Amino acid sequence: MESKFVIFPIGDNAVTIDLGNRINESLNRKVLGMQQWLSERALEGVKDLIVAYSSLTIFYDPVLIKKKHFISSTVFQFMKSKLEEAWANASPSEEKPGEQLVRIPVCYNNEFGIDLDFVSEMKRLSKDEIIQLHVSKIYRVYMIGFLPGFSYLGEVDEKLVMSRKQTPVPVPAGSVGIAGSQTGIYPLNCPGGWQILGRTPLQLFNPSRAIPVTLKPGDYVQFYPISQEEFIP
Repeated sequence: MESKFVIFPIGDNAVTIDLGNRINESLNRKVLGMQQWLSERALEGVKDLIVAYSSLTIFYDPVLIKKKHFISSTVFQFMKSKLEEAWANASPSEEKPGEQLVRIPVCYNNEFGIDLDFVSEMKRLSKDEIIQLHVSKIYRVYMIGFLPGFSYLGEVDEKLVMSRKQTPVPVPAGSVGIAGSQTGIYPLNCPGGWQILGRTPLQLFNPSRAIPVTLKPGDYVQFYPISQEEFIP
């Protein structure tokens, strides 16, 4: 594990530790380990712990932190010391592929895979080759963001690495796309700029469920193809 990191404030009620600003499984495991370590210590005044690819952000109530912990430094310096302590003491998480594997059906026909033809042309691959490359890998859920339940998965086969669209377009819920070396699933109808390969009938975000989101950081995902007849939302 690399020892380099940067800690910086996000306004006056959040602080981030960045371990490298890149997609890297070992860094993501370390971030999840830090999140768990801090959660187990339940520091009063901490409101949320947010995991990204290689960073962790603590949201906190600065007034409550100052009041409850009798700190002599600034609140930022106090929270910075907690992140440094977490980095020094937390072990990387120990997830293994298959332990939290979620298999997700995807219909890759042209009605749902609105950018398949474009990706095929740009990458000089047949649509069947694109589908096979996409379903052949097990992807790690690195983070949830952008929308409730939107999962950032990595990394796609290098043959599928694609840039985002220059202009976002309307994207239906369940759409499965690629951008850069990432793949992901849109949980809601919204504008989006990823190249859309297909759509899943699964509902990945439902606020009425006890646990609203299906996927969480540290899970693994494998897509499998289904026909249009099998697509039952």
